Amino acid sequence: MSRLRPVSSGLPDFPWDTIAAAKARAASHADGIVDLSVGTPVDPVDPLIRDALSASSEFPGYPVTVGTPELRDAAVGALARRFGVTGLDAASILPVVGTKEAVAGLPSQLGVPAGATVVIPEVAYPTYEVGALLAGATPVRADHTDDYGDDVPALIFLNSPSNPTGRVLSAEHLRSVVDWARANDVVIVSDECYLGLTWEGEALSVLHPDVCGGDHTGLIAMHSLSKVSNLASYRAGFLAGDRALIAELLAVRKHAGMIVPFPIQGATVAALNDDAHVDAQRERYRVRRDKLRDALLGAGFTIDHSEAGLYLWATRGDDSRATLDWFAERGILVAPGDFYGPAGARHVRMAMTATDERVDAAVTRLL
Repeated sequence: MSRLRPVSSGLPDFPWDTIAAAKARAASHADGIVDLSVGTPVDPVDPLIRDALSASSEFPGYPVTVGTPELRDAAVGALARRFGVTGLDAASILPVVGTKEAVAGLPSQLGVPAGATVVIPEVAYPTYEVGALLAGATPVRADHTDDYGDDVPALIFLNSPSNPTGRVLSAEHLRSVVDWARANDVVIVSDECYLGLTWEGEALSVLHPDVCGGDHTGLIAMHSLSKVSNLASYRAGFLAGDRALIAELLAVRKHAGMIVPFPIQGATVAALNDDAHVDAQRERYRVRRDKLRDALLGAGFTIDHSEAGLYLWATRGDDSRATLDWFAERGILVAPGDFYGPAGARHVRMAMTATDERVDAAVTRLL
């Protein structure tokens, strides 16, 4: 018999596999399924980005893991323009092959010891837990430093705006976590992929001077082009922050061959240097959000948080699987809240990432 230990045996079930029956039920609707379960972009990639992809496609050599100077400069510029982040330079940036890969790999690549604690949000994107488990660490769900437990964690995952809840952490909350982490020599990885899709109030990066005082020590922010630029298929994202941590990750990732393809790097530069397409896409989502929000409220749901991001976090007080079935009977597929941890078991997550026609169909079915 093989002496290999199946890695998958130590991981949770893949959540989307558990809603196959509900998906089949929703797909049987006479007017077809309205799939609002996964936040997959459906709108076209801007021609500006596609042209840049094509223009970068003739390069025959190997790209470099660190990314082109143009990409790193574009990331610095975009974070400054869009989110007020200061103090970054080219050495503060590292492109990644999509941020899901980064979430899953960072605990291992940063050297989190086996058996150490990794803090993840109470209601969390499932891959934070997977990243901790792949490193042999113990994930602990906690939103406040008082709940971290007796063991000082090796790493803290933050997520603001949140997937799935759309919750935005205040500057005061973020500062308190940063201060605690620095006092205890703990690294923070902040997933900020939805920062550009804030609908109510203000969302700040962990790298914003109002949060970190202009000092990025111990901080890494993750940014994605999947949502704001419709580039999910391109697998385009990047890390920003502490130069020493970025250098360590670069050293590891060079050995592992974790390289963003050169044409994707060219497309990323175009996407980061242009804000007009981001603003246009944000407005498309705003219209869809308003329609779905009104329909949910009219159907008797309460919407919690949801002040940012691509989802509505909704409940009628029932078990999330029962609510999943309620939607499926109407030809609508949503994500049950228990995907994201026990604290989500009374909610469902509804995505806004469907065509206008499908969003209108969902609204009609909820009336």
